[in-house]
Amino acid sequence: MKRKFTLCIIILLGIHSTFAQTKISGKVTDQKKQTIPGANIFVKDSYDGISSSPDGTYTFIANDTGEVTILTSFIGYETLEKKIKLNGKEITFNPVLKEAFNELKVVTISAGTIEASDERRTTVLKPLDIVTTAGGLGDINGALKTLPGAQQVGESAELFVRGGTGAETKTMIDGMVVNNPFFSSNPDIASRGRFSPFIFKGTVFSTGGYSAQYGQAMSSVLALETTDLPDRTSSTVALSSVGVGVGHNHLWKKKKMSAGVDVNYTDLSPYFSLVKQTPEYTTKPQFAGGAMNFRKKTSASGIIKFYGYFNLSSLGFKTLSIDSINGFKNLFELDNQNIYTNLTYKERLGEKWVLNVGASYSTNVDKINLSFDTIRSQSDLTQGRLVVSRGIGKLSIIRFGGEYQYSFDKFDIKGVSHNYYYNTTTKAIDNYSAEFVEADIFLSQKLVLRLGGRGEYSTLMNNYVVAPRTSVSYKLGDYSTFSVAYGQFYQKPERTFILSSRLPDYNKSTHYIANIQKVDNFHTLRLEVYYKKYDNLTIYNPDSTRTNGGYGYAQGLDLFWRDKKTFKGVDYWISYTYLDTKRMYLYYPKEVTPPFAAEHTATLVFKKFFDKLNLSTGFTYSFASGRPYYNPKNPEFLGDRTIDYNSLGVNCAYLRQIKKCFAVLAFAVTNVLGQNQVFGYRYSYDYKRKEAISPPASNGRFFFLGLFLSFGQDRSKEVIDNNN
Repeated sequence: MKRKFTLCIIILLGIHSTFAQTKISGKVTDQKKQTIPGANIFVKDSYDGISSSPDGTYTFIANDTGEVTILTSFIGYETLEKKIKLNGKEITFNPVLKEAFNELKVVTISAGTIEASDERRTTVLKPLDIVTTAGGLGDINGALKTLPGAQQVGESAELFVRGGTGAETKTMIDGMVVNNPFFSSNPDIASRGRFSPFIFKGTVFSTGGYSAQYGQAMSSVLALETTDLPDRTSSTVALSSVGVGVGHNHLWKKKKMSAGVDVNYTDLSPYFSLVKQTPEYTTKPQFAGGAMNFRKKTSASGIIKFYGYFNLSSLGFKTLSIDSINGFKNLFELDNQNIYTNLTYKERLGEKWVLNVGASYSTNVDKINLSFDTIRSQSDLTQGRLVVSRGIGKLSIIRFGGEYQYSFDKFDIKGVSHNYYYNTTTKAIDNYSAEFVEADIFLSQKLVLRLGGRGEYSTLMNNYVVAPRTSVSYKLGDYSTFSVAYGQFYQKPERTFILSSRLPDYNKSTHYIANIQKVDNFHTLRLEVYYKKYDNLTIYNPDSTRTNGGYGYAQGLDLFWRDKKTFKGVDYWISYTYLDTKRMYLYYPKEVTPPFAAEHTATLVFKKFFDKLNLSTGFTYSFASGRPYYNPKNPEFLGDRTIDYNSLGVNCAYLRQIKKCFAVLAFAVTNVLGQNQVFGYRYSYDYKRKEAISPPASNGRFFFLGLFLSFGQDRSKEVIDNNN
């Protein structure tokens, strides 16, 4: 009897099991109705499931009953969860999978922005590119002049972009303004930037339409981000034809803290003794300075960074006065002191929030002696910045924050004129504050919308302005992106006007940009068209007052092509800019093309690395059509044009690893062909005499020879990888 009862139980359980089984079938597709073979479909927390066949169909038996969760997954797609009630009846379920967000494939905003040193796929130039670009002489701004949008203005240190003045381009380090990014120099002679490209891990060169995080730049922003902890402890020694430098960076054993110091001295006397200079130098240019840095990780995602820089420089020269008939020479002597400090803290707060806090202080003092005047100019800037970011979903993000700047400018002049002695002092203090909010909204993996706005207030202007900014990018393919951007940008008048007792209001520009870009591991193709409208530009009135009645425009196109694959070991790029711009401002009697704008600008950069010889070579050829200049004999204001600008620069570097020392022997020459370069003309008061504004060297050349030693850091692989 017991045996029969047991057999009945087994039979009943079998019958129950048969009735509990549920057949599930269907077809797996994506949002475009394309079938997905090999997708996994299964009941959560069970062994029941199967993979889809080549045509996307599937069938399997589920042994559970009641409500269960069916999971459908496949690489590159978001996992789909669906709750289904199993009751033994056949179920048809057709999963539709959404493509997962992939940061390597996701669309990026590119309108107006060139990534010049980031590790993202939109990278155009890396730090090693900057120092190996012939003609740039290792200067960030010199290398950026090989990119579209930048003008070849050889008589000024500033960066001129798309019809804007040099003052309309601002340099930022870790989000904060650098008040004096270039070495102080003498009139009509360009100077270098103060910072080495190797201290930065990210270089974003925005030629327009930039983020709402930044302000007070009507044309362009150069945003630099300093490096984090170094890979290892290292020391450097630099010996060159113009100076010496040493540095040391120490990384603690736990790799959570580092500190470094660099000192350098530059003297152009050896170069001047070999290359004749047009000015008669009383004090040949000398520079002495140094930098300090400190890095400390506060957590897995948090870091404190400090960077400080100081520099002392002096120079002096005499030039024959164009108004003198008895050989009188004008005197110009300059002593400069510059300090810049930057302290930042970054921390992730939970999974979604990121905090960025920064503070900076800088001061710049120029002491200038002229033939009859003594001038002391001081400019101080103290600033603080706070940015909070929050992730939304998988890739969308919102950023908001604010900044405060306290600026102090002072100008003292002492002199004598017709036996009359004078002593005047002007100064200006401004409290500037700004708030901004910006969101990157990913409507899909292929479409992103950036919406932002910025509010700014200056006590000097006594005016609050709001600047809306927006951009949209759509991914055309795996490597191609189309972007458009719009934005309004305000800027305080230049420093000379701020020191005026009759101060004008904000200047304004409005940008419209369209961009198409294709970037892969070996090629970059970029085409951008733009229109920039100027309003409220500063005007000199006949009664010496300043108003904001000026206006203007700049429009054109930029083209950039880079190829690192077609020719073995060869990396080259071509850039071209067409610019149509006019403005009515300052003392202009009408709307005309300003003297810093060339209609056509083009650059060819070529680099070749010889693996077996460990030799890197290259050249850069730059061209710019003639620029307007003022000829008082011509009734058409700024109606004359200079000759076209042409320059060929070459460089080569020999790399050698000697035990633990990595050595580089580098040689570079600018304007190899000695082509005549004229940036404008100056005229005597009676208009009878004129002289060209040209480079100080008689043949326009500058050469450099240097030996660089690095202990503890081997850059040879970086050089090879960068050229292959």
